[in-house]
Amino acid sequence: MNRCRILLAISIITLWTAASVYSADRLQFGTYTPDRFHDYWYNRGAEISRYALQQARYGEIHDGDAVLVFVTEPMNPAIQVKADHPGPQSIPILKLNAVRKFFTGIYPYSVMTSIFTPVDTRTYPLPLKITTSVQEWCGQVYTQMNLREDAYRVRMQSYFEKEGDQDFTLGKDVPEDAIWTLIRIAPQTLPQGTFSMIPGTVYARLLHRPLKAQKAIATLARAEGKSLEGHALVHYEIDFPEEQRTLRIDFEQDFPYRIQKWEDSYPGLTRTNTSVMTTSATRTHTIMDAYWQHHANKDRALLKKLGLGARAMGRN
Repeated sequence: MNRCRILLAISIITLWTAASVYSADRLQFGTYTPDRFHDYWYNRGAEISRYALQQARYGEIHDGDAVLVFVTEPMNPAIQVKADHPGPQSIPILKLNAVRKFFTGIYPYSVMTSIFTPVDTRTYPLPLKITTSVQEWCGQVYTQMNLREDAYRVRMQSYFEKEGDQDFTLGKDVPEDAIWTLIRIAPQTLPQGTFSMIPGTVYARLLHRPLKAQKAIATLARAEGKSLEGHALVHYEIDFPEEQRTLRIDFEQDFPYRIQKWEDSYPGLTRTNTSVMTTSATRTHTIMDAYWQHHANKDRALLKKLGLGARAMGRN
């Protein structure tokens, strides 16, 4: 992709970031230069982080692993997929592949969300595409959201009879899934106060909630503790009164704004357990690597740098 075009988009975001300060407590994010952004996200492969996961499911907490893979790529805007032959029409994207693996009793869960957010968040403030799939021994479910003009076109497929296959549209409210990539590009634009938000696709599918916008209340403040690298943290919290749910994310105040941990609290799903339970994940390892070049058996040694074993993800 044209490097000048990428740097121009980054320059716009950099100026926007530098001018943004939250008046409530004078919380200000560290800025970055276009060259620094380009060097981090375009010259070092993907950023891959492993998190120690504690997943709430069936009224209990299950140990597992979460992996966040942030990587840049060009998108073909016509069909909203990775461009095989990037050109002037391609849109620079920061993509997140968020993976969770854990066991509930005898059987494993595999959960993956992909979020495709343009680097130029001023021109494209919302992700162009979001997908989530969940697989376990009972079956699988899939959700895809594509932003087209003034609405998200949603396709949902499920093995559950009550959910079945659905196609519908949602307005251009902020998707919860957008938060994860927005933090990494332009955290000063995180929504605050009261607004409408589309709940996260993983939450909606695991708890069998309808995917529709609802009231959200968000705050941003300094956080206690330090990141894995020893940097100051910021705490972003979103409350969903209708669901009695709270999502909390702690991330670095300075670029590259790495996400250190998150918590998601909500009432239990089972009829016998309606008390609030919390899914949590804490970052333990991060590497920069062009992982698509490391697919041989000998490359499994790299998993140790992530605190993972070749067959260990999701073990209890």
